[in-house]
Amino acid sequence: MSSTPSTDATTAPAPLTVGEVLRIPVMRRLWYAQVVSGFGDFLALFAVISVLTYKLQGTPQQVNGLQIAYLLPIAILSILAGVFVDRWPLKPTLVASDLTRAALCLLLLGAHTVWHFYLILASISVVSSFFGPAQGSTLRTVVPLHGLRSANTLMQQVMFGLRIIGPAISGLLVARFGAKVCYWGDAASFVASGLLIASLAIRREVKTTSPPGVPAADGSASKSGFASILPDMKVGIGFILGHAALLFVMLSFAAGMFVLGCFGPLIAVYVRDSLHASTRTFGVASAMIGVGMILGAQLVNTAGKNLRNSTLVLSGLGGIAVGLCLLTGLTYIWSTVLANLFIGIAVAAIVVPSTTLMQQETPQELMGRVGSAVMSLIFTAQILGLALSGTLADHIGVRHVFAVCAAALVLLIVAGKLFMEPEHEPVPA
Repeated sequence: MSSTPSTDATTAPAPLTVGEVLRIPVMRRLWYAQVVSGFGDFLALFAVISVLTYKLQGTPQQVNGLQIAYLLPIAILSILAGVFVDRWPLKPTLVASDLTRAALCLLLLGAHTVWHFYLILASISVVSSFFGPAQGSTLRTVVPLHGLRSANTLMQQVMFGLRIIGPAISGLLVARFGAKVCYWGDAASFVASGLLIASLAIRREVKTTSPPGVPAADGSASKSGFASILPDMKVGIGFILGHAALLFVMLSFAAGMFVLGCFGPLIAVYVRDSLHASTRTFGVASAMIGVGMILGAQLVNTAGKNLRNSTLVLSGLGGIAVGLCLLTGLTYIWSTVLANLFIGIAVAAIVVPSTTLMQQETPQELMGRVGSAVMSLIFTAQILGLALSGTLADHIGVRHVFAVCAAALVLLIVAGKLFMEPEHEPVPA
């Protein structure tokens, strides 16, 4: 495997700061759209979980099934969606995705059974499988390469922050006004996001020449119809497999998401059985992951600005392993809070540089396919984590599951350092 070198380190411009990136008009409105739609999405998702848990008296398996229904379509369809994202104009794709999801959110108003919620959330996820790669391709189009890390920091911090405040605000609204207020809010947020994006001038760069094996951006190879879908998918997958840096960060990203998939459902059991603590402790411990993510994203963009993306990813994998070892070896409330904070910081050290490196190293003609492949892999990893965590814990215990995950991460770090870490990735200026 080979790694495509980036811009030479001696000529690379200084990385843009978060403030400089926000001064790019298109980026600023994209960020506003992310804030609005992300907030609405979290409101609706947690409102559905509340209704399923308390009103419909759903079982733990049904609540887990709700999350899987939301993740599974993206895991399955993203690779196919990426082919179309590379063919379609970006702005209409983004706007149509937002407006379609707004309409689907309104269907929640008439949902009364578990399967209603499953089908509606799965439908929203199908549309999101197109929106995600299109948004990543848009960032690659409107932000200079040396500003992508700051741009991704901004976008990820929105999601990390909403992970903390979303459940609390949704819970308050559901208790005070009912779940339908959250459904209306989510639909309105998608409409607002679509209108913001519709006001932008987004023009994907069209190259007359493309890298070997990559179809031209004008879609000349793609106009032959559905017969070209499979070859186009193979081009994207082949590019990833032939690029050591991309393969490394994708596997690292997936490993981190798998661990979070295992960790999320089990932390409540850990607090109950290992710490013998209350749900209040569980709430604080869970919130520390989100706090750590926000802090970690900022650290990556400041203290880590002169480090290679691959170095940050390796550090993130190691940080998650350290946090899991703390949970395995110590059973105190303070150590649990510290471990969760550390894991959150480490996850950000994987997510931000992985996304940045993928955008920097991928030709514009392949952004949809590569971005969708990343989405498919990480959502599949989360689903596997959700599905396997309970079974593993039943057989070996929660703390042993954490230990096994830590050992697997150490092995991935060694393999990445020896075989997949890119040799020619420049040190940021």
